[in-house]
Amino acid sequence: MTSAAASSAPVAPAVWRAGTDAMQEGEALDYDPTAYDCLHQFTLDWPCLSFDILKDDLGGPRSTFPHCMYVVAGTQAQHAKENYVALMRLSEINQGRHGSKARNEDDDEMSDSDDEDAPPQIHTNRIAHHGGVNRLRCMPQQPAVVASWGDTGLVQIFDLSTQLADLAQRNRQKPSSHAMQKTVPKQLHRHRTEGYALDWSNHTTGQLASGDCSNNIHVWQPTPDAKWTITQAFQGHTGSVEDLQWSPTEANVFASCSVDHSLRIWDTRERSRSMLSVNASDTDMNVISWNRMTSYILASGDEKGVLRVWDLRNFSDGGHVANFDYHRGAITSVEWSHHESSILATCASDDQLAVWDLALERDPEEEAALAADTNALAPADLPPQLLFVHSGQHNMKEVHWHPQIPGMLVCTAEDGFNLFKPANL
Repeated sequence: MTSAAASSAPVAPAVWRAGTDAMQEGEALDYDPTAYDCLHQFTLDWPCLSFDILKDDLGGPRSTFPHCMYVVAGTQAQHAKENYVALMRLSEINQGRHGSKARNEDDDEMSDSDDEDAPPQIHTNRIAHHGGVNRLRCMPQQPAVVASWGDTGLVQIFDLSTQLADLAQRNRQKPSSHAMQKTVPKQLHRHRTEGYALDWSNHTTGQLASGDCSNNIHVWQPTPDAKWTITQAFQGHTGSVEDLQWSPTEANVFASCSVDHSLRIWDTRERSRSMLSVNASDTDMNVISWNRMTSYILASGDEKGVLRVWDLRNFSDGGHVANFDYHRGAITSVEWSHHESSILATCASDDQLAVWDLALERDPEEEAALAADTNALAPADLPPQLLFVHSGQHNMKEVHWHPQIPGMLVCTAEDGFNLFKPANL
């Protein structure tokens, strides 16, 4: 074979891993549109550390394009008075040239799909929020009730029912207003310092927990007059409380993680100590997620990028049932799927969002067969449970699954939001 012939031979595809494989000068990453059923980008005026997806009255599970969804997010503006909570309605979310359409459409057909390639229609109501929003969560049972954790040390609860009803009536002829609305919070509480840990109970309507950087956790109990009583601090952590998660089945039980390396299980009837505690990492614990479908399973992510899965039936130091050292940066968010008990998503400071399926096992013969022509053979050290990797965003902060659209994910990062659905989910 001549050198000319050799140079024209097809190059075998290879798996590229962020943080592991180097890029050559002049190289750039591109994405395969057949790997997504849809992919869209959108931004606000300022980056958002945190957001949530509202459960709506459009039914579910739903799978037919175009989709519509409601998202609430909090900004990190340059000046405190410029911050706001953005309540958004995204409609006409189309598949575009992705998934089966990317595989099947010829050039003529693709030229007629401009409408489906259009970005989603976005309508926004902006509610003034003094100070940056560290974390934001909407109540599962009443999605218009939103709690925010501010960098001012305040946790505030807002009722955005009026703004949500307004968004539901918006259409193309009624564009979004950039005016800042002012809404008096239903209640607020000042912690000793700022914090990030915040979670509503899925089991008990209106029950909230908040944790701060001074090691303290407070539980908010709803009262008959639509207010909250706030407990004295739950004590036990010796470092900043980074995340909280209520049990999906037990009204009085919640979990917490901290920079003191511990993962703890609490009972609201006992503030002086946690019921269970494990040394879950050798570094800061950043985030946790409680499996909604298998209530004895939790997942955790730490500062070194290690994802671990815990079984509460055997909760002990070093007793995790799964350990994945894949990310090359701190894990900043982890969340179990609403629809598949074995699937969860993580995002990290290595600019990667990973989707995992713990039910998968390695099958070398199947991998070799699939990789024969167009696919790359997975490296031996790549976890077989790694189902999908999304990149293209800088400094990812938080990821959420849509509760009513199976497989739909939204991720916020320093450079904006991505909304997408992997084709293999």
